Amino acid sequence: MKPKISDFGMARIFSKDEQEANTAKIVGTYGYVSPEYLKKGLYSVKSDMYSFGVLLLQIIGGKVTRYYGEHENLTLMEYAYELWKEGRGTEFADPFLDDTASGCKILRCIQIGLLCVQEDANDRPSALEISSMLRSETILATIKKPAFSTERYPGAR
Repeated sequence: MKPKISDFGMARIFSKDEQEANTAKIVGTYGYVSPEYLKKGLYSVKSDMYSFGVLLLQIIGGKVTRYYGEHENLTLMEYAYELWKEGRGTEFADPFLDDTASGCKILRCIQIGLLCVQEDANDRPSALEISSMLRSETILATIKKPAFSTERYPGAR
């Protein structure tokens, strides 16, 4: 349960028992790189959780394009967050995903994805916590606005 998925090759910067590393050069695929890594060069297992959250939201949404919403001014994460916050999370899901048995599974995965893309790495769940969340029906933590929000970073487009 020690994921190192970010940009595949980035896992090599860790030694076996390290939980965090600092790199001199920022590398990675734009959109999957965590805020703390971009801002401070700090890379940790919570950076992987950020990447996992982005990937999970892309799979659920069925899209990888950059902007969404009525005026196409929201990032993927903001769009998912806004719909989830308004109780319309199922509208975010790709219509080809068959979740007819239980719509709450998709909503739960959206919520988990949003927890993974929180600005503060400490607010993101661990891989073990995600595994537990997927298996249980317990109430999940409160979700804050996702990282890289255009509201938080005006002009970020």
